[in-house]
Amino acid sequence: MSSIITAIEEFDPIFLREMADVNLMNRIDTKFAFRQEDLMRFLPILAIDYRALKVEGTMLPHYESLYFDDATFSFFRDHHNGKADRFKVRIRKYVESNIFFLEIKHKFKGRTDKRRILTNDFNELQDEKERDFLRRQLNIDAQLKPTMWNAFQRITLVSRTSRERLTLDFNIHFHMGEIQRNFDQLVIAELKQENLDRNSPFYKLMKKERIRPYRLSKYCIGSVEIYGEEVLRFNRFKKKLLFLNKINHAH
Repeated sequence: MSSIITAIEEFDPIFLREMADVNLMNRIDTKFAFRQEDLMRFLPILAIDYRALKVEGTMLPHYESLYFDDATFSFFRDHHNGKADRFKVRIRKYVESNIFFLEIKHKFKGRTDKRRILTNDFNELQDEKERDFLRRQLNIDAQLKPTMWNAFQRITLVSRTSRERLTLDFNIHFHMGEIQRNFDQLVIAELKQENLDRNSPFYKLMKKERIRPYRLSKYCIGSVEIYGEEVLRFNRFKKKLLFLNKINHAH
C-alpha cells in the first residue's frame, strides 16, 4: 500500500471543481483486470498523460456501495444473459466526503448512462423521493431489496488532452451477512470515454501489455461470490471468474 501512495504522489492533482468537463454520465466503458503489482509498474507511465483526482486531501479515496436487486435477481440475470438494455441500482458512499448517492446505471446498446440523486445514508429505498426516482428511471415500480455490500479504494485519472477518465479500483471486498470475499490483489480498471478511442494512452498501454478488455461488473463478481450456484445461474461468467481469481491468487 505504501508503494501505491508513493507512486500516486508523482501525479499532478485535479480537483472536483475542475471535473465538470469529464463527468461523462453518458459514455462508453472499457474494463480491464490485472494485479496490484502491475498497477505499480503502470502508474509512473500513466503520470505522463493523466492527472489524479484529489478529494478531501487524498488521491486514494474509499468507496462503499450497497447494491439492490429484486427477489429473482433480475438485474443480475439480465447482465448474465447479455441483455442489451439493463440496469444496476446501488447506494454509494463517497467515504472521505461523507456523501451518499442513490445511483442507477443503465446500459443500453453498448453505452452507459448514469443517473443519481443525493440520499442521507444507506437505507432500503422506502423514501418516496427515492421510490419516485426509481420508478422514473426503471419505468416499473420494482420491489428491490439489498443484496450485497462492496468496498474498495479508487484512483481516478483524468486525461490531460481529451475527455477521458480512468478509474483503477483495488482492495476490493464484498460481503453480505456472515459471508465475506476479498480480492486484495485484483485491480479493475475502467476507461470511460465519450466514444471508443483506442488511441488513448491507457488503451495503448494495455495492448502493449497484452491485457485484453473484459466484460464483468463488480456487482456480478460479488453476487456470484456471495450467493454461488445455489441461488444464481452463472455459466457464462465461470471462465471470467476463474480468470479473476487466478489474477487475485497468483504469486
